[in-house]
Amino acid sequence: MHTSPANESTPDPAAHLELGRRGEAWAAAYLAQQGYEIVAANFALPVGRNLRGAIVKAEIDLIAYDGPILCFIEVKTRASDHFAPPQANVDRRKRRQIARAARAYRRLFGRSDSLYRYDVVSVLLPPAPDSATPLEIEILKGFWKEKKKVMSEDSFRV
Repeated sequence: MHTSPANESTPDPAAHLELGRRGEAWAAAYLAQQGYEIVAANFALPVGRNLRGAIVKAEIDLIAYDGPILCFIEVKTRASDHFAPPQANVDRRKRRQIARAARAYRRLFGRSDSLYRYDVVSVLLPPAPDSATPLEIEILKGFWKEKKKVMSEDSFRV
């Protein structure tokens, strides 16, 4: 039997983007409920150029204060965690991009000396609004830390 492309089940990119937008809205509301003060959402800025000279932009989903700590928050939303939890997609490349953007943000707004951390908010949205599956949100505080080059005593020996 032949099926036409209209009958094939292909992922809808708009639905994927909508899922992400909904997840970010839920995450922002949840963080505010937990006492975070949201100061920016979808903060994007150029952070350099790639090997071909094209401008590279980085985006931080949410920036908020948790008390005195400035938090740079990546929100990962999925309809299911059947294969892996949402935060599994915050890979090394993504962490580096966020860290570069966070450094630029801190310089831009004079917050270079502020305490800061990198959080991830994992959001599992039910497949349909009337679904029996509950919404799940988890804040993973300090999900990663920037590695700073530490010089030891041996570094100074000639």
